[in-house]
Amino acid sequence: MVMLWPFLLAAGLYLLLRWVIRAPGGGTTAVTVSQHALWIGVIGWLASSLQPAWTAGILPAGNTSPALATPTSILGALAWPVLGCVAVHAVGQLSYPGPRLPRRLASLEIRLVRDYLPRTLAWTVAAIFVGSALQIGFVAGLPAYDAIPYGALQEDPGSFRRTGGDGRIQGFVLAACLGAAWLTLALGTALVLTLISHRRQLEALDAPENDLLRTIAMNRLLRTVATIAAGLAAVAGNFAARPDPAANVTSWTNPAGFAAFVVLLVMWGWAPPKLPSVQVNGKGNRAALSGSPAAAHPATRLVVSLGAAIGLAPLLAAPLGFFLLGAGLPGLPVLFVALMAAAVLLVAGAGELLLQRSYGTHGIPRTWPRQVVSPALLTTAIVAVVLFVAITVLTAAGEWELREAGLDGILRPDGTAPDGSPGWVVAAVATAAVAAIASLPVVAARRRRSISTDIHGLDAALRAITVHRVVRTFAAYCTAQAGVLLMTASQAWPPLLGLPATTWAAPWQPTIIAGVLLAAAGVVIAVIPVKGFARTPAAPVKPVREGVP
Repeated sequence: MVMLWPFLLAAGLYLLLRWVIRAPGGGTTAVTVSQHALWIGVIGWLASSLQPAWTAGILPAGNTSPALATPTSILGALAWPVLGCVAVHAVGQLSYPGPRLPRRLASLEIRLVRDYLPRTLAWTVAAIFVGSALQIGFVAGLPAYDAIPYGALQEDPGSFRRTGGDGRIQGFVLAACLGAAWLTLALGTALVLTLISHRRQLEALDAPENDLLRTIAMNRLLRTVATIAAGLAAVAGNFAARPDPAANVTSWTNPAGFAAFVVLLVMWGWAPPKLPSVQVNGKGNRAALSGSPAAAHPATRLVVSLGAAIGLAPLLAAPLGFFLLGAGLPGLPVLFVALMAAAVLLVAGAGELLLQRSYGTHGIPRTWPRQVVSPALLTTAIVAVVLFVAITVLTAAGEWELREAGLDGILRPDGTAPDGSPGWVVAAVATAAVAAIASLPVVAARRRRSISTDIHGLDAALRAITVHRVVRTFAAYCTAQAGVLLMTASQAWPPLLGLPATTWAAPWQPTIIAGVLLAAAGVVIAVIPVKGFARTPAAPVKPVREGVP
């Protein structure tokens, strides 16, 4: 069954991308092709995280988590991001539809990778790969250290010094695993670049735009693999920076980790070019839309600008999350997700209040759209809520069985603050709080004074945008929170599924993998634009008159 998971995920990804690229009336358009390319980049980026392999080769001093100390476990942790990223981009190229016209568009030119490759980015990525290889090669000569349990040594009557620390395996073992991942990533990148250059011509684009689309695909692929290569160097740097625990060194730094963070920021900012037809065509593009009366209205511009503020809101909530991390509160990952969702919802509510203060007019009847949320988004939200409730209930049942078996120590290791035990309780309380906060912008949109304008349906459309953002945020929150709960309370599932008691102590990997996928799905839901859920033409919006305020 485990071997089937990659093929099932690839098939699901293929169907999703085919749905994204399909235009409402069938076929493809420049807009759907651009959205398809964006989705490939986002999903490939989400699949590229090396976080599970961060402690590869490290032998923990306390038996609080399983160590990635064998070649099999290290290669398994590295395989998912490396092969997953390459597979996402390969499936993305294979998911483009075939020709539909009676006459097929073809060209006799020989397509080479270098004809579409962004040269500056390619050389930058090549330098990152070389630096990563040098760091991995340096690790190969490092010796192993035995882990020493943590303790305290009294030097003076009033001073103590901490002793012990994490150990590490032989450097050449980790270097061989990282080198295999590096080589797989380099060969996979070369193969996908070749696949991109030989992709069939799309009928919705002319020849220059087909070439530009190949450059866009290469840009997104190279940026993602550059972060993975830098991540491999950071894993090697984390291994190399660990001091000998016998030396009782209490601090150390990982310069390669800082360099990987810089690479991540640079690649985030290295945006790909855009298709000219999406920018200048009148069919659903920004340039044509900006000239319409509705888009030129100041209220519309305010609502559009709120989208950028909503995107930054989770980043502003991060400092508060780090403050809670220092406070040592239980259920920190769950609270962190709730804080980010609450920040987004508060920004949406503040936008409605600002809209009323700036453009609201007394004496005009309120209007409300007949279909506030698209059926696709509403279905997504319902499924997310049901999924979160089901995972919460099952987690609570599994932890109850652990307590009945007298295994509270699994939930509360070493007598420290409870980590997994109250996770479902914290998640339930946090979700109730987020739901209460989500009602605020909806009520504000419902009760806001109408905007005085001659543009029919504008006021109702702006209310619908706010409600859409709220429902989308709550759906993303429930999905991501369900994934976090699976990752942090994975010990609750083996007893619930009737697995042997020998598997109860350590985190259960299948649950953690499912949690990672759900968390990634939550991120995908959160970044889908307002029009992303509406794949079929909607009926004209007819505002419903309410009472005069």
